[in-house]
Amino acid sequence: MNIVSYLDYTLLESTTTEREIIDLCNKARENNYYGICVNGSYVSLVKQFLQDTDIKVSTVVGFPLGCSTTKSKIYEAEQAIEDGAEEIGMVINLGFVKSKNYVSVLKDISDVKMAIGDMPLKVIIEISELNKNEIVRISEICIDAKADFIETSTGFSKSGATLTAIKIIKKTIKDAAKIKATGDILDHESALKYLEVGADRLGISTTYKGLNNNTRQQRNSKIYKKYLESAAKKSETTQTTPNFKEVSSNKFQDS
Repeated sequence: MNIVSYLDYTLLESTTTEREIIDLCNKARENNYYGICVNGSYVSLVKQFLQDTDIKVSTVVGFPLGCSTTKSKIYEAEQAIEDGAEEIGMVINLGFVKSKNYVSVLKDISDVKMAIGDMPLKVIIEISELNKNEIVRISEICIDAKADFIETSTGFSKSGATLTAIKIIKKTIKDAAKIKATGDILDHESALKYLEVGADRLGISTTYKGLNNNTRQQRNSKIYKKYLESAAKKSETTQTTPNFKEVSSNKFQDS
């Protein structure tokens, strides 16, 4: 499985610098991730650096609390699209959810979706703040509001995605929308598990340890082991210390 085609490389901390955003773009290029998700103020910068690639640029609105007005979320979304965003992630109003004001939750999501039209909308529901029944109810509302994705987490709350939550959402929505798992996906093995239980996209951060890095490390270890074995045999033959200059540098390069 080419897992990189499912990955959104994310950097949303408030202290993120321009240099870190550029580094993020370079790493996304190197690994050919599906997309990059950044705060709205960096959308135009990311779009500039990725304009000759197929990497998608996404951003978040009403982030990370979701308590701003629908009008402000729409304004953020429209500005982000003007700056080059190709996907929008909005945070739901958890206060409305806890108040059981589901009509306002529905209107909040549907109004943003209508404002951005065909642009993919990812609705961030913050599962760490919801019980099972609330996850089911909000998932149903997202479908009614024509959301394109249901996303598990902002990464700024108690915890991130869980396999259990993905299963609950998938059972509820079936194929009516897609699912994005975000938060606490730290390595390749974890990523595969989320895809297996129903996630369609994964939000990862700079701490993610992907298959490429592990594979490269394994190859380097094998190459170095072969070098040591070769050096030991040569030492046995000549009874002298191996001459490191005679060892081709090509043995240390990735194949």
